[in-house]
Amino acid sequence: MAAPVSYFGIRHHGPGSARRLVEALDEVRPHEVLIEGPADLSHLLPMLASPQIKPPVALLGYPANMPEKTVFWPFAEYSPEYRAVVWAVQNSVPVRFIDLPVYWRIEPDAQDPIEPEAGEGDPAETEEQQTLEQEATDTSGQKHQANSLSGDPIGVLAELAGYEDGESWWQDVIEENPAPGPVFEAVEQAITALRAQEFELSEREAAREAHMRLEIRKTVKDTDGPVAVVCGAWHVPALKAKHAAKDDRALLKGAPKQKISATWAPWTSPRLSFASGYGAGVAAPGWNQHLWTADDDTKVTRWVARIARALRGQGQVVSTASLIEAERLATSLASIRRRPQPGYEELRDAAVSCLCFGNGLIWQTIATELLIGSETGEIPDDVPMAPLLEDLQRQQKKAKLKPEALERDLSLDLRSDSGLFRSTLLHRLTILSVPWGRPLDPGKSRGTFRERWMLAWEPEYAVELVENLIYGATIEQAASGRLQAKLEDCRELGPLADLVFNAMTAQLPEAAARGVQLLGDRAGQTSDCNELLSALPALADILRYGAARELDTVQLGTLFERIATQGALALPYAVRGLDTETSEAMRAKIQAVNNAIGLLDDLKDLQQAWQNALHAIVDEAHANRLISGLAARLLYEADLMTSDNAVDLLARMLSPGTETKDAAAFFAGFLEGAGQRLLYDEGLRACVDAWLIGLEEDAFTEHLPLFRRVFSQMDKSERRRLMDALFG
Repeated sequence: MAAPVSYFGIRHHGPGSARRLVEALDEVRPHEVLIEGPADLSHLLPMLASPQIKPPVALLGYPANMPEKTVFWPFAEYSPEYRAVVWAVQNSVPVRFIDLPVYWRIEPDAQDPIEPEAGEGDPAETEEQQTLEQEATDTSGQKHQANSLSGDPIGVLAELAGYEDGESWWQDVIEENPAPGPVFEAVEQAITALRAQEFELSEREAAREAHMRLEIRKTVKDTDGPVAVVCGAWHVPALKAKHAAKDDRALLKGAPKQKISATWAPWTSPRLSFASGYGAGVAAPGWNQHLWTADDDTKVTRWVARIARALRGQGQVVSTASLIEAERLATSLASIRRRPQPGYEELRDAAVSCLCFGNGLIWQTIATELLIGSETGEIPDDVPMAPLLEDLQRQQKKAKLKPEALERDLSLDLRSDSGLFRSTLLHRLTILSVPWGRPLDPGKSRGTFRERWMLAWEPEYAVELVENLIYGATIEQAASGRLQAKLEDCRELGPLADLVFNAMTAQLPEAAARGVQLLGDRAGQTSDCNELLSALPALADILRYGAARELDTVQLGTLFERIATQGALALPYAVRGLDTETSEAMRAKIQAVNNAIGLLDDLKDLQQAWQNALHAIVDEAHANRLISGLAARLLYEADLMTSDNAVDLLARMLSPGTETKDAAAFFAGFLEGAGQRLLYDEGLRACVDAWLIGLEEDAFTEHLPLFRRVFSQMDKSERRRLMDALFG
């Protein structure tokens, strides 16, 4: 006689589903538990129930020779699959996965990792799936509606009933309903009705359900007692339907088998959400965690208290009376909306009204903290590590750096092998969004042989590294792959140059070579002076930094001269008719480029071309006066304009015939950041003094902030010396 099978159609990562599932398992007492998940990774399931594992964690599998094609299955504390595994292990009941093996999810020719569909215990929804779910409420498009259901059928049912999320609907209809009846049977009936709509089942979905049916059939044959099947509610009708075994096996032909490596990795609550990386399809992990941990009697009160704590953390004043009013309002809203007790929507609306003074923007400042959270999972030390984590441990050991949580100052000498190795490791990790080291005084040490870092290791960095498996199996491979992906997406010279600088400081020759090629291509496509100038400071840093990094900068030096020459030729025309905001941005770029070119002593022809451009700006009548003032100062500081010529030019630009706003702009361009010149140049000082004294009172008051900026960069002793020079 075949063993009886109980099907539990759950909502993946739903606390309501998890709670009801545990109750059902206690009642059925199955002899074996089958769970929707990769069948070839079942041997890792008992480890999930280890007391040393702290969710959220993710099961990851990948071809042994292609870790960049890693697939993730995240689990939270409130995930029904996690609770089923824990129940099985604690009750000494066999438990295994029954879905398609991992190699079915690997497409040999795909350039990106194959991610499982959302709602199937897998990563985040694709954009297409999200679009389909939005269309699910359009009753005129039954086919679109049905196609969206496999992602989150319970969410669709909730949306059709007027709820904002599936858990609120589940709580009201199932959890809080005084007479919910047979829960899983009711959900099955609803899903059966949904699947009756016209829709197309993909080949892989059909194969998944065929594989699960075959695994269930095999278990029923080999087991004497009850069998429990835990799967997404969407699949229950298909798994219970009668299908010939030969037809199911026919659907499973064709996928090439591959050797798969797998392990557990820590995860974070932000990555369980839709909006963050490889999320798990959970819109509000923080709310789900609250529903799992809070009992019915204190659920509302505890959530209101969490809101209050978050608001107070933002500096908001929250009184006890307001908290009481918020809880009362939430209860009243639930009654008006005919819900058994307040849910997320009622508590949010009440909080905005009573605690945020009706201002939704205040709520938004705490929404992420409340709804997403920042929890990081933990795995035991004896769990096999993902390739990138193993490589990181090797690199840390070689670098003699321990991943400590406390901040630690690290000074590196790049002339030593150990210093260069440590610096390279830290730069590569930064590219991988693992800022274990934070550079101190970034930019000031460029071109030297020394770097200073502040080290501090955070647990979530391990999760970041696991996600970077899509780019490579080692720190070097992953950093190079990720940087090359960014380079391909970049379309502007400035950001491209910054990425090339990152590639070279991180000793990533393939990414650097590709970046230089893209820089050359882009430089040949643009005549935008702003874009050309934006690229030069970073490129100059590379040329200067190459001495410390032993970089091959010959090709880059040629490219720098080409871009700088193009920029110099275009500059006199680009500074005409600029508004205030644009002129400020242009001034910063010109100053940065001037500094960069001035430090490259071997590029004499380029320096001459740049100086010619500055002279052309000074002579250009339609040039923005802020920019022409800066150009004059740069020439004056480089001894390319005599003191007498500078005084004559300044006197002309500050003469009564010049509009006050234009005179003030030239004054700012010439002296802001270089006010010390007034201490040593008597003619310049007299010229400025005469102009300031001659200003009308209103004009002087209007431009007083500008004057303060010019003189504020002088220290106390310099200001005293200036006063002595004027009145001594």
